[in-house]
Amino acid sequence: MEHSTGFVLAVDAVTRHVNSARPDAPVRPDRPARSLLAPTRLAAAGALRRLADRMEPRPASTPSCCP
Repeated sequence: MEHSTGFVLAVDAVTRHVNSARPDAPVRPDRPARSLLAPTRLAAAGALRRLADRMEPRPASTPSCCP
């Protein structure tokens, strides 16, 4: 064959794809998600929460004359 390397790689890829749906297929755990923006998001969320607490109107107090 002219492109034997491509043929071998294609057969290997198809075999892995077909066998991946089998019940006894090996399970690889997912890598934990690493976010570089997590500290920035937490800081922004805290700042927005403090701003919302300042802007939120106070609850109306009941007058002392009425029960």
